[in-house]
Amino acid sequence: MLVNMDGKVFVGQRIDNAVEAWQMPQGGIDDGEDMKAAALRELNEETGIVREHVEIIAKAREEHFYDLPPELIGKLWGGKYRGQRQYWFLARFLGSDEDIDIQTAHPEFREWKWTEPESLPDLIVPFKRKLYRDILQEFRDLI
Repeated sequence: MLVNMDGKVFVGQRIDNAVEAWQMPQGGIDDGEDMKAAALRELNEETGIVREHVEIIAKAREEHFYDLPPELIGKLWGGKYRGQRQYWFLARFLGSDEDIDIQTAHPEFREWKWTEPESLPDLIVPFKRKLYRDILQEFRDLI
Protein backbone atom coordinates (compact mmCIF):
# COMPACT_ATOMS: atom_id res chain seq x y z
CA MET A 1 0.00 0.00 0.00
CA LEU A 2 1.49 3.29 -1.12
CA VAL A 3 0.29 6.45 0.60
CA ASN A 4 1.22 10.04 -0.13
CA MET A 5 1.99 12.78 2.37
CA ASP A 6 -1.74 13.63 2.52
CA GLY A 7 -2.64 10.09 3.64
CA LYS A 8 -4.24 9.13 0.32
CA VAL A 9 -3.71 5.70 -1.23
CA PHE A 10 -2.39 5.04 -4.74
CA VAL A 11 -4.66 2.94 -6.98
CA GLY A 12 -4.36 2.07 -10.64
CA GLN A 13 -7.10 1.10 -13.06
CA ARG A 14 -6.31 -2.28 -14.61
CA ILE A 15 -5.45 -2.11 -18.30
CA ASP A 16 -6.53 -5.71 -18.94
CA ASN A 17 -10.07 -5.47 -17.58
CA ALA A 18 -13.12 -4.18 -19.43
CA VAL A 19 -14.82 -3.12 -16.20
CA GLU A 20 -13.51 -0.27 -14.07
CA ALA A 21 -11.24 -2.42 -11.90
CA TRP A 22 -8.87 -0.53 -9.62
CA GLN A 23 -6.21 -2.00 -7.39
CA MET A 24 -3.10 -1.19 -5.45
CA PRO A 25 0.23 -2.23 -6.99
CA GLN A 26 1.09 -5.86 -6.32
CA GLY A 27 3.10 -8.67 -7.80
CA GLY A 28 5.07 -11.83 -7.37
CA ILE A 29 8.24 -12.65 -5.52
CA ASP A 30 11.05 -14.03 -7.67
CA ASP A 31 12.96 -17.11 -6.52
CA GLY A 32 15.46 -16.11 -3.85
CA GLU A 33 14.11 -12.56 -3.66
CA ASP A 34 13.49 -10.82 -0.35
CA MET A 35 9.85 -9.72 0.16
CA LYS A 36 10.75 -6.06 0.68
CA ALA A 37 12.92 -6.05 -2.46
CA ALA A 38 10.07 -7.70 -4.39
CA ALA A 39 7.60 -5.06 -3.20
CA LEU A 40 9.90 -2.22 -4.27
CA ARG A 41 10.64 -3.90 -7.62
CA GLU A 42 6.95 -4.48 -8.37
CA LEU A 43 6.10 -0.91 -7.38
CA ASN A 44 8.73 0.36 -9.81
CA GLU A 45 7.62 -2.00 -12.59
CA GLU A 46 3.99 -0.89 -12.30
CA THR A 47 4.35 2.82 -11.47
CA GLY A 48 7.84 3.90 -12.47
CA ILE A 49 8.45 5.01 -8.88
CA VAL A 50 12.09 4.63 -7.87
CA ARG A 51 13.24 3.30 -4.51
CA GLU A 52 14.56 6.70 -3.43
CA HIS A 53 10.99 8.06 -3.48
CA VAL A 54 9.65 5.38 -1.13
CA GLU A 55 9.92 4.89 2.62
CA ILE A 56 8.77 1.49 3.91
CA ILE A 57 6.79 2.14 7.09
CA ALA A 58 5.48 -1.30 8.05
CA LYS A 59 4.97 -4.89 6.98
CA ALA A 60 1.67 -6.66 7.59
CA ARG A 61 1.79 -8.96 10.62
CA GLU A 62 0.62 -11.97 8.64
CA GLU A 63 -0.12 -13.23 5.15
CA HIS A 64 -3.41 -12.27 3.58
CA PHE A 65 -5.45 -14.42 1.21
CA TYR A 66 -8.27 -14.16 -1.25
CA ASP A 67 -10.08 -16.74 -3.38
CA LEU A 68 -11.31 -16.18 -6.89
CA PRO A 69 -15.06 -16.42 -7.41
CA PRO A 70 -16.10 -19.75 -9.00
CA GLU A 71 -16.76 -18.15 -12.40
CA LEU A 72 -13.12 -16.99 -12.65
CA ILE A 73 -11.39 -20.17 -11.50
CA GLY A 74 -9.82 -21.72 -14.56
CA LYS A 75 -9.97 -18.47 -16.53
CA LEU A 76 -7.23 -16.49 -14.81
CA TRP A 77 -3.57 -17.40 -14.47
CA GLY A 78 -3.89 -20.31 -16.90
CA GLY A 79 -6.20 -22.12 -14.49
CA LYS A 80 -3.28 -22.95 -12.18
CA TYR A 81 -4.49 -21.02 -9.11
CA ARG A 82 -7.73 -20.52 -7.17
CA GLY A 83 -6.65 -17.32 -5.42
CA GLN A 84 -3.62 -15.57 -4.01
CA ARG A 85 -1.55 -15.42 -0.86
CA GLN A 86 -0.17 -11.92 -0.35
CA TYR A 87 2.33 -10.15 1.89
CA TRP A 88 1.67 -6.43 2.31
CA PHE A 89 3.88 -3.46 3.06
CA LEU A 90 2.85 0.10 3.87
CA ALA A 91 5.05 2.66 2.14
CA ARG A 92 5.11 6.45 2.10
CA PHE A 93 5.59 8.15 -1.28
CA LEU A 94 8.22 10.87 -0.91
CA GLY A 95 8.24 12.11 -4.49
CA SER A 96 5.89 14.25 -6.55
CA ASP A 97 3.12 13.11 -8.86
CA GLU A 98 5.44 13.84 -11.79
CA ASP A 99 7.64 10.97 -10.56
CA ILE A 100 4.84 8.48 -11.32
CA ASP A 101 4.81 7.00 -14.81
CA ILE A 102 2.46 4.08 -15.48
CA GLN A 103 3.62 3.85 -19.11
CA THR A 104 6.20 1.25 -18.13
CA ALA A 105 7.81 -1.54 -20.18
CA HIS A 106 4.78 -3.76 -19.46
CA PRO A 107 1.93 -1.43 -18.45
CA GLU A 108 -0.64 -2.80 -16.01
CA PHE A 109 -2.66 0.37 -15.41
CA ARG A 110 -4.51 2.64 -17.85
CA GLU A 111 -4.79 5.44 -15.30
CA TRP A 112 -4.05 6.11 -11.65
CA LYS A 113 -5.18 8.33 -8.79
CA TRP A 114 -4.83 9.01 -5.08
CA THR A 115 -7.92 8.05 -3.11
CA GLU A 116 -9.12 8.35 0.46
CA PRO A 117 -8.43 5.13 2.39
CA GLU A 118 -12.10 4.78 3.34
CA SER A 119 -13.21 4.71 -0.32
CA LEU A 120 -10.63 2.12 -1.38
CA PRO A 121 -12.72 -1.07 -0.89
CA ASP A 122 -15.53 0.37 -3.02
CA LEU A 123 -13.16 0.76 -6.00
CA ILE A 124 -11.92 -2.83 -5.89
CA VAL A 125 -13.36 -5.94 -7.53
CA PRO A 126 -15.75 -7.57 -5.03
CA PHE A 127 -13.67 -10.68 -4.34
CA LYS A 128 -10.75 -8.57 -3.03
CA ARG A 129 -12.78 -6.23 -0.80
CA LYS A 130 -12.39 -8.16 2.45
CA LEU A 131 -8.63 -8.38 1.93
CA TYR A 132 -8.43 -4.62 1.29
CA ARG A 133 -10.53 -3.87 4.38
CA ASP A 134 -8.24 -6.08 6.46
CA ILE A 135 -5.12 -4.32 5.13
CA LEU A 136 -6.66 -0.90 5.79
CA GLN A 137 -7.57 -1.92 9.32
CA GLU A 138 -4.06 -3.14 10.04
CA PHE A 139 -2.30 -0.06 8.64
CA ARG A 140 -4.93 2.55 9.58
CA ASP A 141 -3.06 4.18 12.47
CA LEU A 142 0.12 4.47 10.38
CA ILE A 143 -1.41 6.09 7.32
